[in-house]
Amino acid sequence: MAKTTLSPIIAGTMNWGVWDKKLNTQEMIHLIHLCIENKITTFDHADIYGGYTTEAEFGKAFGESKISRDKLQLISKCGIQLSNCRDNKIKHYDYSKKYIIWSVENSLKNLKTDFLDVLLLHRPSPLMVADEIAEAVEKLKSDGKIVDFGLSNFTTSQTELIKSKTEISYNQIQFSATHHEPMLDGSLDYMQTHNIRPMSWNPLGTVFREDSDQTRRLKKLLAQLVEKYGVGSDTILLAWILKHPSNVFPVAGTVNIARIQALMKAVELNLDQQDWFAIWTESMGNEVA
Repeated sequence: MAKTTLSPIIAGTMNWGVWDKKLNTQEMIHLIHLCIENKITTFDHADIYGGYTTEAEFGKAFGESKISRDKLQLISKCGIQLSNCRDNKIKHYDYSKKYIIWSVENSLKNLKTDFLDVLLLHRPSPLMVADEIAEAVEKLKSDGKIVDFGLSNFTTSQTELIKSKTEISYNQIQFSATHHEPMLDGSLDYMQTHNIRPMSWNPLGTVFREDSDQTRRLKKLLAQLVEKYGVGSDTILLAWILKHPSNVFPVAGTVNIARIQALMKAVELNLDQQDWFAIWTESMGNEVA
């Protein structure tokens, strides 16, 4: 199976279901169509979203939408076992070969598809056995149930451990103007060195969620940049991520129609280098060294 090509911005589905927006089937169908019409063709899932319910709700909408499978790409994650679900007494991680394969097959059933374009391990476990993970991944690939494999929230050393046994194509991490540590701790350098594409969850950071000295500084600057570039603050924040040479895929979780229609403007917006550094400077609260 050929390597997957993902859209430059990925639609995050975490909030589509009972965890937040509680979209019904028709609303999900409309949203899937809207994303695809705006060239956002990749949808990011995890088995745990909605307490193990959102994948199936999306799958029902996808099935009824009659959209051809080759028009979109599906990502899902596995490994987190939520407490008070599936007879789990405590939240934990499971990366046994048996569980990874079962979880993928369950996601395929829920999403009404024969394969995942990308499977990610959701969070690292101290008990994960790299050889066992690799065996599961190679089996899933050979059976045509996944195309590409990657990680989520893994450090460079944890990534190196898994990469020593099987190919890693992606690592989904927290990265934004307000959470820029991956630029400094070696994470993005490592991914560039090893041809691993980063995905960024919460790409807008805390700019619109918190009132702090950091977010107030950024909002003041963003007001000037909005006037300069003629786009919204969220577009500028995504463009800031996209300018990084590691070629990050932002995972945008909005269900707002106007915002979805504006998301791809970030791909076309080339921030001036000094404006890029101005955003970083306001985030840090001091000039670069």
